[in-house]
Amino acid sequence: MSRAIRLQQPEAFLQRHIGPDDAEQRTMLAALGLDSREALIEQALPPEIRLDAPLELPPALDEQAALRRLRSYAEQNQVWTSLIGMGYHGTVTPTVILRNVLENPGWYTAYTPYQPELAQGRLEALLNFQQMTCDLTGLELANASLLDEATAAAEAMSLARRVAKNPSRRFFVDENCHPQTLSVVRTRAEGLGIELVCGPLERLVEQEVFGALLQYPDTHGEIHDLRPYIDALHQRQALACVAADLLALVLLTPPGELGADVVLGSSQRFGVPMGYGGPHAAYFACRESYKRSLPGRLIGVSRDARGNPALRMALQTREQHIRREKANSNICTAQVLLANIAAFYAVYHGPQGLQRIARRVQRLTALLAHALEQGGIRRLNQHFFDTLTLEVGGAQAAILDSAHAARINLRILGRGRLGLSLDETSDERTVEQLLAIFLGADHGLDIATLDAECDDLGIPAALQRNSPFLVHPVFNRHHSETRMLRYLKQLESKDLALNQAMIPLGSCTMKLNASSEMLPITWPAFADLHPFAPGEQARGYHLLIDELQRWLCAISGFDSVSLQPNSGAQGEYAGLLAIRAYHASRGEGQRDICLIPASAHGTNPASAQMAGLRVVVVECDRAGNIDRADLASKAEQAGEHLACLMVTYPSTHGVYEAGIREICAQVHALGGQVYMDGANLNALVGLARPADLGADVSHMNLHKTFCIPHGGGGPGMGPIGVKTHLAPFVANHPVVELEGPDPRNGAVSAAPWGSAGILPISWMYIAMMGPQLRTATEVAVLNANYLALRLGAAYPILYSGNAGRVAHECIIDLRPLKASSGIDEEDVAKRLIDYGFHAPTMSFPVPGTLMIEPTESESLEELERFVEAMLGIREEIARVERGDWPADNNPLVHAPHTLADITAPWTRPYSIAEAVTPTTFTRAHKYWPTVNRVDNAHGDRHLFCGCASLGDYRS
Repeated sequence: MSRAIRLQQPEAFLQRHIGPDDAEQRTMLAALGLDSREALIEQALPPEIRLDAPLELPPALDEQAALRRLRSYAEQNQVWTSLIGMGYHGTVTPTVILRNVLENPGWYTAYTPYQPELAQGRLEALLNFQQMTCDLTGLELANASLLDEATAAAEAMSLARRVAKNPSRRFFVDENCHPQTLSVVRTRAEGLGIELVCGPLERLVEQEVFGALLQYPDTHGEIHDLRPYIDALHQRQALACVAADLLALVLLTPPGELGADVVLGSSQRFGVPMGYGGPHAAYFACRESYKRSLPGRLIGVSRDARGNPALRMALQTREQHIRREKANSNICTAQVLLANIAAFYAVYHGPQGLQRIARRVQRLTALLAHALEQGGIRRLNQHFFDTLTLEVGGAQAAILDSAHAARINLRILGRGRLGLSLDETSDERTVEQLLAIFLGADHGLDIATLDAECDDLGIPAALQRNSPFLVHPVFNRHHSETRMLRYLKQLESKDLALNQAMIPLGSCTMKLNASSEMLPITWPAFADLHPFAPGEQARGYHLLIDELQRWLCAISGFDSVSLQPNSGAQGEYAGLLAIRAYHASRGEGQRDICLIPASAHGTNPASAQMAGLRVVVVECDRAGNIDRADLASKAEQAGEHLACLMVTYPSTHGVYEAGIREICAQVHALGGQVYMDGANLNALVGLARPADLGADVSHMNLHKTFCIPHGGGGPGMGPIGVKTHLAPFVANHPVVELEGPDPRNGAVSAAPWGSAGILPISWMYIAMMGPQLRTATEVAVLNANYLALRLGAAYPILYSGNAGRVAHECIIDLRPLKASSGIDEEDVAKRLIDYGFHAPTMSFPVPGTLMIEPTESESLEELERFVEAMLGIREEIARVERGDWPADNNPLVHAPHTLADITAPWTRPYSIAEAVTPTTFTRAHKYWPTVNRVDNAHGDRHLFCGCASLGDYRS
C-alpha cells in the first residue's frame, strides 16, 4: 500500500476504545515479565477452554462508516403518528434536558450511587422523582424506579403477597389492564405459585384474593371509580394495586386518595422517547408501612459527619446484594437515567406546566369525542382522559386505509373496534386528520365551533383532582432555561462519573461509552417508534436486531438470543424460566433445585426464588473455586429434583477457574442444566465462549461488556443466549408475536425487544470492533494483572489462578490492615474520594476486601494514578499503625474531606494539604465531594424519602 493511500485510511475505532497505546502495553507486559498479550493469556486462561478461531464477525468499521451503515438502517424505519397508546405515548423531551442530561456523559456514565458522597447530584434528582411520584399518586412512599410498568405490576403482586393478611394464594387482575402487563404478571405468578384470576372488574367483589391489580384509566380509556372495589378488597384484608397513567393523575383523583395501597406505572410520557419499547422508568409508590417490603432502590435523607443533610440509598437490607434469595426482588439495575429525565421534566414544567399539558391533551380528546359522536361513531368508554375506544363495525377496513394514507397508527381491537390515544404531541391538526379518517374529508365540522359548544370534560366530577401536587420549591423555581441549565449543572458537578476518572468497580465493567455509540439513540428514527407499530414501519430496527442477535450468538456460542430481558437480573429470571419450562416439557416438572455457589452475585439466588426454584448453596474452597466435592454431594442429594447450576465465569473471585467444563458435565450427567451468569463476559469475549464451556443459557450484560452506559443505575439490558433445546422456551409477547419461542410463552418485560432504543449502542460497539473484540478482552486482562502486580506488595491479592494470574479483575484483602490499624474497607473507599476516585467494589464477594476492575479503556497513566492513590493510602495506614496519627483521628476515618472542612478551624493532626490534595494530580484537578461521610444508620432509623426535609434548594 502506498503512503498516500495509507494516509487516507480512517483511524480504527480500536485505538480510540483501548486505553493503553502500544508502548504502554509493552511497558506493562515487561513489568509482568512477558513479551506479548498472547503470552499473558496463555498463562491466565486454562488451555482447554480457549477459542482458537477468530470470532465470526464482519471486519471492523471505522466510526463514520458505522454511523453511515446505521443511518441507512434508521432510514428504513418510518416514524408515523402512533396513537396506539397502551402505555406508550408521544412526548416532547425538553431540549435543555435532552442536551444536558440524556446526551451528557456526566449523567449517563455514572454508576449506581453505592458511594453517596460522590453522588449527591443524581441522588437529589432521584429524590425529586420519588417526591413527584408521591405527589401524583397520593401515597407516602415511592422508590427510585423499576424496569417498566409491567414488571412493576408483577412487583406489586409480590409485595401484596408479602404484606397482605389474607392467606389466599389468588390474585385478581382486571382484564382491562394493558395486555403486556397481564402477560408479565401471569409469568411471575406461575413462578411464585400464585393463582391468577383474570376477569371484568365487576367480578372482583366476589373473589377471595390477597390482592388485585386495577388499571386507571383502563387500557380502553375508561375511568372507573375504584373506591367500591378497593373497599371490597380491604374488607377481605387484601391489597389494592393500581396501574395508573402518570399524566392523567395531573387531572384525576390520585389513587391513594381512593384508598389504593400500591400505585405503579410508567413515567415514559414525562419526556422520555418511546424508543420502540424502552428504556423507560417505571414508578412505584406504596403506603409507608410497607417500606421494608418495597422493591427496588429507595433514596432517603440522612446526615453526614458534620450533621448536614445528605442523601443515600436507604434500607438496603431489603435488596438482593444483601438478602439474596430472601430479598424483596432481584432488581439491581433499574432505570435511573430515565427516572432523572422524568423528574427533570416535572421540575422544568412545574405543576402549572403539567396541568397545561394534561388539560390540552384531555381537551383535544374531548373535542374529538364530541365530533365523532356527532358523526355517528359510537364511543364505548363513557369517561376518558386521552383514550377513546370506538365501534366502527364494517367501516373498520376503510378507516384503517385512510389512517394508513395519513401515516397514523390506530389500535386495532377486533370485532369492528378501534382505539386511539392522544398525547403531548397531538394538536388541532391531529384532530382534523382523525375526523377526516373516521368521518370522511367532507365531514363539515369545524374545530373552533366544536370548541365553543363542547363542555364535556370526559372526567366524572367525583374523580377530578382537587389536591395540590409538586408544591416543593424545586418544582416551582427552574422554569426558565437559564435556571434549569444551571440547576442541572449544579447537580452534575456534585457527582463523579467516567468523564472525570476511572471507576474501578469489580464485576461492573465501567468501560468507555463512546460518543459515536451514543449518538444514534436520539435519532428520531430510533427514538420515536411505538413498540407496537406495524413491523413494516420498523424494518431498520429489525435489521439492527437480527444482526445484533447473530453477532451475540457468534460471540457467545449459543444458537439463539432473546433480547427481551431489560436488565441482567431479568436475564437471569428469563433464563431460569426457560430451564423450568424445558424440564416440564419432558415430564420432569419436579426439577426445582438450583445449585448456586456461595460467591454468586445476589441477583442469582433472588432470581432463582422468583422463578420458583429452591436454592441450595454450594461452598467454595480456599482458592475461591467451587468446592467440587460439595457440588457433587449436593447434586447427588438433589437427584431427580436437580434443575440447574448457576455459575459465574470467570468466577466472582476474578479468576479463570479450571475445570469449568467438568463442572458443567457433572450437572448435565444428573439431568440438570447450566445457567452461566454473564456478569464477567468482558473477560471472555474472543478468548472463550460460554456455550463451548458447557452452559445451556447465559445472559449478556449489554451495559457492561457491550458499552451501554450504566446511567447512574440504569438503563441496562440482559439478553439471554440459549442452546437449541431451550430456544422454544424463552419469552414471547402477547401483542407482537416473536418468531421462534412458543406463542404460549409469557413475557418477562413490557416490550417485545426490551429496551430496544439503546440497542444501537451495542450494535455500534460490535460493528466498530469486529473480531478485534478479542484485543479489548486481552487488554482488560493485562490492565487487571498490571494492577495486581503494582498493588500486590502493599495489599495481599486474595485470589489468583494459573501462574499467579488474575482474569479481568482482582481482589485486594484489607482484613490484615484492619487488624493492625483499625482501618477498614469503608475507610479506604471514602479516602479514595479525596484522591479523585470512585472506590472499587466493597466487601464482595468476600467481606473486608476491595474488588478492582480497570477495564480495557483505562490508560497506563490512569492506572498509575490509581496505584499512586492506593499506595498513598497504604502509607497513611502505616502512619496509623506506627502511632503517628490516632486511630480515631486521621485522614482515613474522616474521609472524604469537603470545602467546609478546610474553611472551618483546623485542629486535626494532619495538614489540610494531606487531607484534600494528597497528590500532584489532585492539586491541579480536584474533585470536591459536597458532603462528608454519610451516616447510614441514621438514615435508616429516621427514614425520610421526600424533598421537604432538605430545606431550600439553592439556585
